[in-house]
Amino acid sequence: MRTGGGGREARRAERREAILQAAMELIAERGYRRTSLAAVAERAGLTQQGLLHHFPTKELLLVGVLEARDRWDLASAAAASGSRRTDTLAALVDYNATRPGIVRTYTVLSADSVTEDHPARAFFESRFRAVRAYLAEALRAECGDTLPGGLTPERAAPLLVAVMDGIQLQWLLDPQEVDMPAAFRDFLALMELGGGAGGEQGPGGRGGEQADAPGGEEADGPGS
Repeated sequence: MRTGGGGREARRAERREAILQAAMELIAERGYRRTSLAAVAERAGLTQQGLLHHFPTKELLLVGVLEARDRWDLASAAAASGSRRTDTLAALVDYNATRPGIVRTYTVLSADSVTEDHPARAFFESRFRAVRAYLAEALRAECGDTLPGGLTPERAAPLLVAVMDGIQLQWLLDPQEVDMPAAFRDFLALMELGGGAGGEQGPGGRGGEQADAPGGEEADGPGS
């Protein structure tokens, strides 16, 4: 009778997560193009051959990093939010304010992906379509076919994506001037959605302790 299969699978999963975490940290510090597989393997405590057993190419590693980031984000935001879908979005912005290294990784990779030969381009094209569809569904569940300001959920969804990503960029560049959680809640208030400017502030908001400045933190938590 064979034994130990579960233990091997658990160790494999742990190594894979360690590789993804190391890759996120290094991409945040150096950028994708200057991050080598050898450097990722060294930080993860593996040989390069050991890393290639899990991710045979750098492109597959990059996609794995992006997928892990989304997976960790949804789990963390859902656990921190209330019953309203917009509360989940606000909770995600709060969480991102505590981990600038991960936000920096996402921002750099999403911007780089607009080039035709970037290995993450297909991922981001698919991701943005899925995010817009998810947000439209969330807004329809909360507001019906027309939002308080008159927009349909489908027309409002790209605005939500643009605001979330745009505030992140401004916050990364000037964290002392841009309060990301408060700014996002201000936008929700303008859209007459839940969790507006009068709502409770998250970790980076003015009502709570200010998050560390982006320039002083490496990515050391689950993905944004």
